[in-house]
Amino acid sequence: MRENSKRKGSPNNNTEGEYKAMSDKTLKIGALQLNNPFLLAPLAGITDKAMRSLCASAGASLTYTEMISAKGLWYGDKNTRRLLDISPIGDEAGDPFSSSAKDFAPARCSAGRSDFPVAFQLFGSEPEIMERAAMSLALGKWMKRGEFLEDVAEDAPAGEYTSGPAANGPTIPALLDLNAGCPVPKIVRNGEGSALLKDPDKLYDVASAMVRGVRAAHEELAAQRSESLLLPVTAKIRMGFERGENNAVECAKVLEAAGISAITVHGRTREQYYDGRADWQAIADVKRAVRIPVIGNGDIYSGSDALRMMYETGCDGVMIARGALGNPWIFEEAIAMWEARNADVQADYVPPTQNQRIEMLLHHLNLVIADKGEKIAVKEMRKHIAWYTKGMRGATAVRRAVNNIDEAEPMKREIRRLVR
Repeated sequence: MRENSKRKGSPNNNTEGEYKAMSDKTLKIGALQLNNPFLLAPLAGITDKAMRSLCASAGASLTYTEMISAKGLWYGDKNTRRLLDISPIGDEAGDPFSSSAKDFAPARCSAGRSDFPVAFQLFGSEPEIMERAAMSLALGKWMKRGEFLEDVAEDAPAGEYTSGPAANGPTIPALLDLNAGCPVPKIVRNGEGSALLKDPDKLYDVASAMVRGVRAAHEELAAQRSESLLLPVTAKIRMGFERGENNAVECAKVLEAAGISAITVHGRTREQYYDGRADWQAIADVKRAVRIPVIGNGDIYSGSDALRMMYETGCDGVMIARGALGNPWIFEEAIAMWEARNADVQADYVPPTQNQRIEMLLHHLNLVIADKGEKIAVKEMRKHIAWYTKGMRGATAVRRAVNNIDEAEPMKREIRRLVR
């Protein structure tokens, strides 16, 4: 965890008054006005409906789906469609959570939200496919082999999207984001994710294609009804590809020229993955180089870290990733400090007790069960249990036990052993 003391070499030597003035702002991306500058990052295998709902309840102003394959969307892949389902957890009657999911609704966090903005993050490297995928999502239409589907029920396999919120197409998101930062080898080998940083011209082509797709959708929708807001297109990058490399400013300028509405900068290179310390100076450099909003990312493990990033880099928003694992309260903490305009005090925020953390963990488990079923939920929640219980006395034995459990009730009994 980053220490609370001010880092050496801060690019902005603001006085307390200047800091308060600088931080007294919300974040606007294109036409999208957010109520605070703290966002939940897209995390593969993690930012599902349950995680997004809990973090939004804790105050995250924008959440992201797991990254979406543009090719998967192009070909009508059913797993891609599932990732794009941002309807509430629960039945079609409007109840956002099943009765079982409400059993452990924590007092420190509401039962979950279904009215919060969600962004879709796309990865890909072929401009034609990226343009068509962006247009598809901005129109709220499914595709198959690049063609928009008008009658999804006939095309879908038995039981797949023939009823409910996803029947006719994906819900139109709050914004679309281009993934130009994923370091995973299988993504990079395909020229996607952070591989785009090696070729700024290609990065421009892909980003501008997404912008074109959204604008084409906007024109089509505007022709059908009197009001239609232009969906923002953003991008997430790393500071460079090779270790020691930094072409973040060059890539940011390219993206701005392509029509991107905001840029998120992770202060590490692709070769670093998540090793070492994020270079916040790279975020500050990008902020000074472009006129569109810049969102900082990297090494945010507390509300104090989030405000210090804003203070030291001048960034317009902070995207929180690993710091939210097992700790959705980080958004509550960051907002409390942001509202107090002081990164060195706890403001009105009181950290959750151990029992509150366990309560939230059980609630999280119930949400995933309601969304994905018991079998999948029990398997997926093992990693979350490790995050929620980190540092608790007796947690090692509990984590060892749940790794061999395949049913929800025995898992809950093990978790409750940590209640004090």
